[in-house]
Amino acid sequence: MSREKKEDIVILDETDKKILEIINDDARTPYRQISRDLDISVGTVHNRVDKMIKTGAIKKFAPIMDHGKLGYNLTSIIGVRVKGGKIQNWENKTSFHKNVLGIYDVTGEYDAFLIAKFKDTEELDKFIKDLLKEPSVERTYTQTVLNVVKEDMGTANML
Repeated sequence: MSREKKEDIVILDETDKKILEIINDDARTPYRQISRDLDISVGTVHNRVDKMIKTGAIKKFAPIMDHGKLGYNLTSIIGVRVKGGKIQNWENKTSFHKNVLGIYDVTGEYDAFLIAKFKDTEELDKFIKDLLKEPSVERTYTQTVLNVVKEDMGTANML
């Protein structure tokens, strides 16, 4: 994913931020309820949400799943060193793996870090061994998360 250029950054006013906070708490909140809570018209809510979707400030509306309740109780952070010039091809292929929640290009000893969830250590073991079979992967470094202190990738609290 490319970094946003300064001219691509979307400026939100206080009303936009309040709408986002409400939607972030429950995306199923009707526009009529948001309009009552914020003392603005339903049309204003609709237009502002539509604008935030068109500008990319809102990427999509999706459920936030509890991976643990679905059996994915093991979170791993995996550093990957990739042979020069091959990282983009490797990232494109790896990003489609069902266990991978995020891929981050980083500076330092490793080229990328993956955040992935697994049902058990056997599933993690198979994933790592398959990763190491990739010709472009030189080395991996795996850490297992013991306790999730905070995990909120869709938060509007930073606004």
